[in-house]
Amino acid sequence: MRPPPSTRYGPTAATAVIIANMVGTGVFTSLGFQLVDLPAGFPILLLWALGGVAAFAGAMCYAELGAALPRSGGEYHFLREVYHPAAGFVSGWISSTIGFAAPTALAAITFAAYGLSVSAPDASGPAHQAVALALIGALALIHASRRAVSGGMQSALTAFKIAAILAFCAGAALVIDRPAASLAPAAGDGGVIASSAFAVALIYVSYAYTGWNAAAYITGEIEDPAKNLPRILAAGSLIVTALYVGLNAAFLAAAPREALVGEVEIGFIAAQSLFGGAVANAAGLVMASLLISTVSAMTIAGPRVLQAIGEDYAAFRPLAATNADAIPARAIYAQTAVAALLIVTSSFQSILVFAGFLTALNSFFTVLALMVLRIQKPMLARPFRTPLYPLTPLVYLGLTGWTLYYTALSRPVEIAFAAVLILAGLAAYLLLEKSARGRQQRS
Repeated sequence: MRPPPSTRYGPTAATAVIIANMVGTGVFTSLGFQLVDLPAGFPILLLWALGGVAAFAGAMCYAELGAALPRSGGEYHFLREVYHPAAGFVSGWISSTIGFAAPTALAAITFAAYGLSVSAPDASGPAHQAVALALIGALALIHASRRAVSGGMQSALTAFKIAAILAFCAGAALVIDRPAASLAPAAGDGGVIASSAFAVALIYVSYAYTGWNAAAYITGEIEDPAKNLPRILAAGSLIVTALYVGLNAAFLAAAPREALVGEVEIGFIAAQSLFGGAVANAAGLVMASLLISTVSAMTIAGPRVLQAIGEDYAAFRPLAATNADAIPARAIYAQTAVAALLIVTSSFQSILVFAGFLTALNSFFTVLALMVLRIQKPMLARPFRTPLYPLTPLVYLGLTGWTLYYTALSRPVEIAFAAVLILAGLAAYLLLEKSARGRQQRS
């Protein structure tokens, strides 16, 4: 049952959820890992532009699915309806255990890294963990309370995030006389772009763009989703693409490649090169504050998957419980607990590659589901149709499939863990189904 109008998110708040989900850990950390195997300059910017193309294409496919199958839950709901309940459950299992909990953990870890690098540069690992845990705990309490507080805070945080990124890019353009790296195409770039290293680097970009589909997780809580969902998804993905390309151009122009390679606090390093001293410290604190909205948005969107699973499976029924504002508070606390576990047990880069691969795989099969649904149910009412079909889904599938293939070849350990998680989800589904059949036979 859809929530009444007073308990739905408007287009502005929903677009803010998308932008905040996307603009977070990835864009402030990925560049250092990309530069390990790639030269600075045009190939890096092309990575981020291609990521934007894929995100927009995927968003248009999700818009059609969300308008035709309007229910919160994202990939869990889509794959359940199009393929089989098992596919939906495994997708929801991935989203609830890694798809949102891992980005939440990474954003909180990066928040602590940026903030403490300025305020307490000698702080130990446990101090970083404590700050990250405090952030996710506080936001869970806020978003499990009232929708007006939750949506209003998210819109304000996202507006501040956009303004701060634009200000940083403008400041870099004014300060830089001679860029640290040329951003124009150069001889040899073609070979770099055709290499496996370029394809693998796209997994970091893919992770950074994760969140373009966030509105699909709260479809059932959006005002007039058939009309608003396509606009929300398109606006969110296009705005973020522009921000990402501009921000990475500023980072590359601000600091030499050797200062950025392998580093996490890319924004802080770039700010030091640009402004130095107190201004760089202030910029580092601002960048840390920008990650609050990312953790906040993940805390809004992700638990809706757990809520949908709870509505469909008796064993998870407590997660479907909502408060007076139709907010799934228990699901929010459950996702926060998984994020907390990742914060205290896992390394940053392994979480990033592992989560990036799984979320890209989830999205790949969801976009493919659009094409399957067109064949299965050609007469289904579709208030919105993906433009330039079938080119749009094929663009997404091609770019994402290329990335997944080369990531699987180059990072076998992370992919093995991903396979284990998928098999565990399938085993959990089979056990639940066996238990349900047993109860039916006894009754």
